[in-house]
Amino acid sequence: MGSWNSVHLEVLYNVLGWTAFASWSISFYPQVILNFRRKSVVGLNFDFLLLNLTKHASYLIYNASLFFSSAVQRQYRKKFGLDEMIPVAANDVAFSIHAVLLTAFTLFQRGNQKVSRPCIAIVSVAWLSAAICVFVALPRHSWLWLVSCFSTIQVVMTIIKYIPQAILNFQRKSTVGFSIGNILLRFPWRSNKLLSNGSAIHRSKFLGELLWKHRQDPDIFGVYLLRHSLYGPALHTIPFQEDGYFSHSQCGN
Repeated sequence: MGSWNSVHLEVLYNVLGWTAFASWSISFYPQVILNFRRKSVVGLNFDFLLLNLTKHASYLIYNASLFFSSAVQRQYRKKFGLDEMIPVAANDVAFSIHAVLLTAFTLFQRGNQKVSRPCIAIVSVAWLSAAICVFVALPRHSWLWLVSCFSTIQVVMTIIKYIPQAILNFQRKSTVGFSIGNILLRFPWRSNKLLSNGSAIHRSKFLGELLWKHRQDPDIFGVYLLRHSLYGPALHTIPFQEDGYFSHSQCGN
């Protein structure tokens, strides 16, 4: 059973983890508030929402499995070492539950918007792949491998989810209807999550766990850089005039 070598590191890990939970959880509300204030969801792409829901549902399965399942934890420690800690904390599970609920609520706020057929196809392929992985893992009891499959799905969804919104913004020559608060309030989360993982990695003795942690939180490293170097400008740097909650004019963008 893994344990912390330093009480200070454990406290730091928990404080930063719950701070990250708070900042990322709050980031969902500007869009909900904007939809309510405008009495409209025009400008919000529902392909983005469905991809985001798939991402967070996969992330919830990953987090809950590693946090609650003793079988998955045994296989994890067998692979990475008996004294290694599970790289999922209670705040990760709490965030995933909250993210699934808020994303689903936002998705059901839709007016006349529809999810596109290509998006439905992508999501169907993702969950069909997950079902195949379940059937492959069942006879072998390869629970850790199965959990990694859901991690892979959420990585893919993380990479592609903003593409439909970026295209819609470009086509409309406007970002009205899409809250920039959804983006801005995630920067404190990424900073805190990076520091939180850094404290856990400092405690770890295995490179394998280091790489697994990076896989668990793709936003922090490669995907984070890709998504914000590519999608950030497409979503929010074109000087469109907005009148929404956390709009460019209100945020100095």
